[in-house]
Amino acid sequence: MSHLQNLHTHTTYVDGKDTPEELILRAIELGFGSIGFSEHSYLPYSSFPNQLTDEKLQCYRQEILALKQAYTHAIEIFCGLEYDFYSNVDTAGLEYLIGSVHYLQCGDEIKTFDVGLKETHDYIERYFGGDAMAFAKKYYETVARLPERENFDIIGHFDLLTKNNEQGKFLDTSAKEYLHFGFEAIHALKGKIPFFEVNTGAISRGYTSKPYPQIEFLKELHACGFGAVITSDCHNKTFLDCHFEDAKALLARAGFSSRYILTNNGFKEIGL
Repeated sequence: MSHLQNLHTHTTYVDGKDTPEELILRAIELGFGSIGFSEHSYLPYSSFPNQLTDEKLQCYRQEILALKQAYTHAIEIFCGLEYDFYSNVDTAGLEYLIGSVHYLQCGDEIKTFDVGLKETHDYIERYFGGDAMAFAKKYYETVARLPERENFDIIGHFDLLTKNNEQGKFLDTSAKEYLHFGFEAIHALKGKIPFFEVNTGAISRGYTSKPYPQIEFLKELHACGFGAVITSDCHNKTFLDCHFEDAKALLARAGFSSRYILTNNGFKEIGL
């Protein structure tokens, strides 16, 4: 069986361009051995026009199960969820969970920072007095608390806050203070979430030229014994395998010799 796999995918249930079946057919076309669906969990304050309400979550599970049965001889299919730190949803019946932080508690508000560059500058100005390092501190403190919410399998896009920071537009990600915040989060998560993703989604959407996480964090994740999975955070089937070879090369630079894929018998270690 092919070891090509993507566990971080989004569909028309929330903010993706394609239906689950369209993604499956694209995966088969590319020679994938398996694919996982990880739709966004419900958030009452989300700006998404579509939301995975309890009723839609049931439909989502049922559709993925039906597709799993329909394509059983062609590809393995897994049903998961990308669960935001501030979500509170039933995860029964799901096969894996990606823990992500897209929102921060800012005073009495819970607000997303996963926006465009101008909005990011405005966000930092409004909620952190223009102090981007304070923003980074709050972000990594929240990431470190992910295990309080669920038993996650995968840490989602560890340094997502840098999405709009290509060439250091608002934050020096080589600064000792910044790296310290990230390292503290990695150490807090050690032994609590087994895997992290090398995520190429920001490349496919034109935000960055490199995957998450940055090399310094990859080396620390390796030193702390985390396993890596490769994903494209796919919102469009065209990018289902976006820059996977670059992700493998980045992992190798950080000292990894293997990655993990999900199988019907759990996560399995394979070579890069």
